[in-house]
Amino acid sequence: MRYAFLDEEAKKEIRRSILKAIAIPGYIVGFASRELPVARGWGTGGLQVTLAMINEEDTLKVIDQGCDGSVNAVNIRNFIKSVTDVKTTTNTKEATIIQTRHRVPEIELQEKQTLVYQVPMPDVLETVEPSIAKAKLLHANADYSKLWVLLYEDTSMFGDSRISNRYPVMVNDRYAMDPSPIPKYDTLKLNNCKALQLFGAGREKKIYAIPPYTKVEPLKFEDREFKVENFEGKKCSRCGSQDSFLDEVYDDDGVTHYYCNDTDYCDNNLNDGEK
Repeated sequence: MRYAFLDEEAKKEIRRSILKAIAIPGYIVGFASRELPVARGWGTGGLQVTLAMINEEDTLKVIDQGCDGSVNAVNIRNFIKSVTDVKTTTNTKEATIIQTRHRVPEIELQEKQTLVYQVPMPDVLETVEPSIAKAKLLHANADYSKLWVLLYEDTSMFGDSRISNRYPVMVNDRYAMDPSPIPKYDTLKLNNCKALQLFGAGREKKIYAIPPYTKVEPLKFEDREFKVENFEGKKCSRCGSQDSFLDEVYDDDGVTHYYCNDTDYCDNNLNDGEK
């Protein structure tokens, strides 16, 4: 069996695309997306990026919506383990490669770590410009007026943007970028992040990147504060955290409980409290 499933030519092509994406932060690079034993739309882009990079010295962590134990995370982790035999972990601090769907870990990422995002729709202009050719021209001219109009219309009608995830960001004051469907809560974590961030969209055949220590800012008007999800007055019912992204859960009696979305962060808090 080939190491990491993909043939060497495929890995080289993906790595070249990754290097180009790193060299031009926020720029969308096309690549020849391969068939994998998982359905397109279930993380094939992030999976190909991970398989092209991973080696025997890496430690892998896979999360889905912040959880290490979801079906998507477990299946992808088991598949990568079966074709590479690398170490796997649920501990964010131990991992060298973290493949994620829809969340940025609560624990601050460090240098020599790589966060690989599974991306369904890579182009931030897709919601305002259906033509791919026109969208490319708008990116080339740094013309994001249609995005600004969308934000203005939301603000004038509702007082704030209605975008709850995939909130558009500006990378290095040049390219508007789709950060994948992470919540607004995570958007500010992209700025000046110490880790390399790679974004892979298998179905759309696109890769883009945010190198370490890169300026990333959400698109917003100067007189408007960028607002994230508010969990003030709430805490995790398991570990007591009041500074993490929380999931709202109803028990059989209809009582509302809140739990850390990031399972590793919750486990660490619980273990620290028991010491």
